[in-house]
Amino acid sequence: MPERLANAASLGALLASGEKSFSFELFPPKTDDGEQQLWQTVRDLEMLNPTFVSVTYGAGGSTRDRTVRITQQIAQQTRMLPVAHLTCVGASRQEVSAVIAEYAAAGIDTILALRGDPPGGPDARWEPHPGGLQHADELVRLITESGSFSIGVAAFPEGHPESADLVQDARVLAAKQAAGAEFAITQFFFNVEDYLRLRDLAAQQGCTMPIVPGLMPVTNVSQIERFVELSGQAFPADLTERFRSVAGDGDAVRALGVEVATQMGQRLLDAGAPGLHFYTLNRSTSTRQVYEALGLDAWAR
Repeated sequence: MPERLANAASLGALLASGEKSFSFELFPPKTDDGEQQLWQTVRDLEMLNPTFVSVTYGAGGSTRDRTVRITQQIAQQTRMLPVAHLTCVGASRQEVSAVIAEYAAAGIDTILALRGDPPGGPDARWEPHPGGLQHADELVRLITESGSFSIGVAAFPEGHPESADLVQDARVLAAKQAAGAEFAITQFFFNVEDYLRLRDLAAQQGCTMPIVPGLMPVTNVSQIERFVELSGQAFPADLTERFRSVAGDGDAVRALGVEVATQMGQRLLDAGAPGLHFYTLNRSTSTRQVYEALGLDAWAR
């Protein structure tokens, strides 16, 4: 476990104390080669002494078993604090409780509670599993009832696709906190003002928990356009033009991605963000370069 967590009761308590958090997100690979790449990334990122590392579910909860296994291995084989993702998708209340019990048995006490995307994709209608949970605040309550966990939730700087407006999103965040959540991590975004607006609206609704912004250094233009389409988020027109102008040069795309993420990260920290959460896509190079450009490699030592 990172030394900075040694004197904190939980990740939530650490963030509430005002300590900055710098963290990474990984996803369970589908192949043996992908898993080798994942573990190389894990070892590279471990040297940066992150506050935590999170492991996602696949779309529709499709990688649940692999997520549990990899999260357990990170807990057992590294010095990093693992944060386990958990969703309501495709599982009954009893099945979700069983996964919570698996995490607890492996000594994992920090969970990111998410409703999750519809199995049919972002444009599909959300339908809860029969006997399952409808909303993330219900999942937070279930986790709270199941043991002593530090619970995080998702936040959406540009608004959740199903929300009427950002004020409703802010109210939802406050409801998640009331249910037992201690911190939030945002979906990746590319406009700092969107994060600041959500943070301020959430505070107006009585949400006092830290909201950690999520950054994704762009490494591939077509890939990021696909992610933006799937997430329903916007990619600013000026950035679209800049990235398309170098789309044929992979090195130039990655360098620009590092530049943009570094500038965003510095603005967010200067504006009082409680840390940064990096969406790594299971690759460490660009993330490490942003980390170093922000001077966080010195912080990690």
